[in-house]
Amino acid sequence: MPFYSEACFDPDNSIGYLVRRTNQLGAAALEPVFADHGLTYTQWQALVSIWFGRGMTAADLARDLGHDKGATTRLVDMLSDKGWITREPSPDDRRRIALALTDAGEAVTLACKKDVVACWNRWLSDWPQEDARTLILLLQRLRATLVEAGPCA
Repeated sequence: MPFYSEACFDPDNSIGYLVRRTNQLGAAALEPVFADHGLTYTQWQALVSIWFGRGMTAADLARDLGHDKGATTRLVDMLSDKGWITREPSPDDRRRIALALTDAGEAVTLACKKDVVACWNRWLSDWPQEDARTLILLLQRLRATLVEAGPCA
């Protein structure tokens, strides 16, 4: 039996809306943290993606961030101009350009990460830890379901 019906599908019980709105609220609340370090939320997302090995090329980074290639190229240019990343030919395939954090990029990434962790801990301070763990597990499960399902045609 389907979970949703047209009659009960509204923003307050729409998973897509709630996830998107939660992300928007968190991003807006974190902007001052990033501004204090001289970067934006999107720039930090890119640095973190590179740090965790998810955005090792511009194409990988575009997929991980959900950006188009043109926007990602401009983002990579900006991060490079700020001295936070380098672009080097990949040792495995010289046609690919590998992205890596510089020492300055690593420092700003980790400084922001520390502040982001503090913000999330403050926001979740009145949540039972099991509720936070359950939410994370459910979101991971939903992500896997969406990856496996592919486009809804």
